[in-house]
Amino acid sequence: MTNRTKLLATLGLGALGLVSFRAASDSERYFEIAKNLDIFATLFKEVNTYYVDEITPGKLVKTGIDGMLKSLDPYTNYIPEDDIEDFRTLTTGQYGGIGAVVVKRNGKTVVQSAYEGYPAQKAGLLPGDEILTINNINVDKKTNADISKLLKGQANSIAKLMVTRYGQDKPVQIDITRDKIQVDNVPYYGMLTSDIGYFQLGGFTMDAGREVRNAVLKLKEKGAKKLIFDIRDNPGGLLNEAVNISNLFVDKGLDVVSTKGKVTEWNKTYKALDVPLDTQIPIAIITSNRSASASEIVSGVLQDYDRAVLVGERTFGKGLVQATRPLSYNSQLKVTTAKYYIPSGRCIQEIDYSHRADDGALSKFPDSLRTAFKTQAGRTVYDGGGVAPDIDVQDREIADITRVLIQKSYLFDYATRYRSEHATIAPARDFKLLDADYQKFVIYLQGKNMAYSTDAERSLTDLTKKVKEEKHYDDVKLELDAIKRKVAANKTNDLQRFKPEIRELLEEEIASRYYYEKGRTEAGFNDDPNIQAAVAVLNDPNRYAALLKPGGRAASATKSAGTAK
Repeated sequence: MTNRTKLLATLGLGALGLVSFRAASDSERYFEIAKNLDIFATLFKEVNTYYVDEITPGKLVKTGIDGMLKSLDPYTNYIPEDDIEDFRTLTTGQYGGIGAVVVKRNGKTVVQSAYEGYPAQKAGLLPGDEILTINNINVDKKTNADISKLLKGQANSIAKLMVTRYGQDKPVQIDITRDKIQVDNVPYYGMLTSDIGYFQLGGFTMDAGREVRNAVLKLKEKGAKKLIFDIRDNPGGLLNEAVNISNLFVDKGLDVVSTKGKVTEWNKTYKALDVPLDTQIPIAIITSNRSASASEIVSGVLQDYDRAVLVGERTFGKGLVQATRPLSYNSQLKVTTAKYYIPSGRCIQEIDYSHRADDGALSKFPDSLRTAFKTQAGRTVYDGGGVAPDIDVQDREIADITRVLIQKSYLFDYATRYRSEHATIAPARDFKLLDADYQKFVIYLQGKNMAYSTDAERSLTDLTKKVKEEKHYDDVKLELDAIKRKVAANKTNDLQRFKPEIRELLEEEIASRYYYEKGRTEAGFNDDPNIQAAVAVLNDPNRYAALLKPGGRAASATKSAGTAK
């Protein structure tokens, strides 16, 4: 036997060994699956037969499935047949309905907003309207989900709403002809200055790429020579739309994103397949710690190709890809199948769902283990925890009193009142409340429940508890009481001390009553630190260019850049 023959024989035996091992391994795995399914079926049968109270089989099984999937990650979900329509809405942005956001609040069913140009707004439904009945069905005891189902329906069908409205004595009936509602991925675009265009991207449902293309073309027609791309709080969506949007700004043929998972046949590298729209226009992308998934692909791709300066906060850190698989009885499984990697080679997934502590706690990717990668120009960027901005702008913490005004809907309700008393206001970007107007709001709040605890009060409570435990309370009681009185006195002045931020939010809420969500956006331009930072860097070409070069003092070059989540 020649050496070559011996080698081939040895390799052949090795391969047979591997095949036998794989076959045995698969056989054991299939036995484990069959065994556990049998245990589950017999257990369910026994519970159904002998449990003391009647059970709902579908509900019990769904609880079991949800518990099983929850042990994997938050993105692997079971979608029963009853929820398929809502799932389709999330992926397509389309549904049949009236085009309004309606919420339960303090036992009332209140219109939060009406989409401009859609049936509810055209029929005259206003934010702040309280809905009493829908097609003669009383909604007093209905949940948000129940109300959503009552409002949705086939295009051209009628939803008859009985509503009460501030300033009117009697309820009025509003008949709304339902239509196909398409939630815009780009809810706003417009010019910030004579040469800086601005647009928001709120989602990645079907046609997101086309909407972004159209917005950019319209802005360029208006004179945009620079762009601000606002992707804050965007939760993500369709992967192919993230590829399409990235392709608008990077050269054809470049890698955009790669997916790698257990099923190797599904691994794929997505490339920019089309001629780009513009590879030269300066871009500032605004991110937040709630920008996730597909929005991280777009911001990460443009950062990796040194195509944009990122402004804001480190993004969420979701580097996982989901696919939907059909199940029996028209149900579906949304399952995590892969991780994605952007052009530099980094994966931005932050939480390791495959390794949990004994108590089930999850760990995040520590800064010390982040790996350095290079952008196309040679800038240093890191993996394992979202996409870090080049210019770090922290979201402002709102005051405790401002939080109370939002949570108790006092800003919302006062805007409803203001709208009924003022037929018109200045354009949203110019609208400002006078001091006298703000004082009317302060008077409106008199008698309202404004109870809240400040950070100082909470700290004093903790300190008092601590000194009592250590038997020192009598020694410091007078000093603590004096501090408490000063804190309480300062708190009574909070409406004036935090007047600028409260007035900003109130102006935005009022502007939305006249100019819808576009008005809310425009009313906030001058007070938004992220937009101001983006405008500043675009208006400073030298700084913009320096940030995109190796050695540029960008926050993204620091391992711990951004805020921890």
